[in-house]
Amino acid sequence: MSDAYCVKCKAKKEVQNPEQVTMKNGRKALKGTCPDCGTKMFKIGG
Repeated sequence: MSDAYCVKCKAKKEVQNPEQVTMKNGRKALKGTCPDCGTKMFKIGG
């Protein structure tokens, strides 16, 4: 289950095309797009 907050829809949604990334400081994050509006979504610690 990988859900993140969409700032455009102002709601928590399931991330479409989730991708596990590592930030500069070494922490894990989840990157993807909103299934409804297509806006980029980002969740730290995902």
